[in-house]
Amino acid sequence: MIMEIPGKEFYNRLDIDSVLSSVEDAGFSVSGHCLALNSLENRVYDVGLEEGGRLVVKFYRPGRWTLDQILEEHSFLKELEEVEIPVVAPLPLENGVTVRETKGIYYTIWPLQKGRLVEELDKNNLVQAGRLLARIHNIGASKQAKHRIEYNLKNFGEEPLRFLKEKEFLPTHLWKRYQEAANRIFSSFSEASKGMPFHRIHGDCHKGNLIQTADGLCFIDFDDFVTGPAVQDFWMLLPFGDSSSEYEREIFLEGYREFREFRSSWFDLVEPLRGLRYIHYSAWIAKRWEDPSFPNAFPHFGTEEYWERETQDLERLGSDLPVSSEPDGRNSFAKTDESELTNKDFFWDMED
Repeated sequence: MIMEIPGKEFYNRLDIDSVLSSVEDAGFSVSGHCLALNSLENRVYDVGLEEGGRLVVKFYRPGRWTLDQILEEHSFLKELEEVEIPVVAPLPLENGVTVRETKGIYYTIWPLQKGRLVEELDKNNLVQAGRLLARIHNIGASKQAKHRIEYNLKNFGEEPLRFLKEKEFLPTHLWKRYQEAANRIFSSFSEASKGMPFHRIHGDCHKGNLIQTADGLCFIDFDDFVTGPAVQDFWMLLPFGDSSSEYEREIFLEGYREFREFRSSWFDLVEPLRGLRYIHYSAWIAKRWEDPSFPNAFPHFGTEEYWERETQDLERLGSDLPVSSEPDGRNSFAKTDESELTNKDFFWDMED
């Protein structure tokens, strides 16, 4: 089992020579070209080949996913590829393996997929994206994930909140307000998710992970794939708020419903999901603060101003949510006092 490597060590362990050596060890002749790509969660590089062409090599942050969880991501991508759903899957290496190890770090080789980021979804793209996601969800629902985590309160709400409390990231005078707002969001999530089907989903489905290729739209980066509700793959991709947003969602759903059912009532989970993301995102940054990349990327994180704004955002969101009086079986939730804890609206996400 590969042990977790502290953030600073992970940052320093991968120099250009070790990246190129890893690609050569996987059976490729490199040209010496090596460009670090924009990624915080993992380390990702664009590597040139001696005979021409380029590959992408991804080094997984140790301690985040087990080998079985990484392989399950790759297996899901292979399932999607086999039914001609446009995704980017890792290259099979010697004996068909897709994961290798160097210096205690798992890594994978990927083809370089050419395309451009989708800044705005027009009518045609909305329909196409809806159809594509429905097909992904059909495959996702065809069998259960054995190793990947579930998008539930424990993993994406309670544990991140507990971490922030135990490590004392929030100023003391803000903690009670932050916790009360979080508890309201937890309760609302429990209520809105009752009876909702959970299955394998992309997990981090925003426009940064959708590219336009010569053949059409292609979803990339399934690193955060989990078992969760379909609407988790909608709310960062689609607009919410005014009447025009509703129109765009309906166009998207026209495409989605050609292949898969989606009940409009499931949109009730969007705001609780947004609230969980506020909490989970802050804890994600906090857990990686020793990695020099994170203070550089988030210079205002942890300041009084940062936590005041986060608390206000959480309170504002929670104040408009209905509260469950009885938690369901899947998502445990209990009211707690300030001394005991039982259990952003960021459109973009720099997690790989």
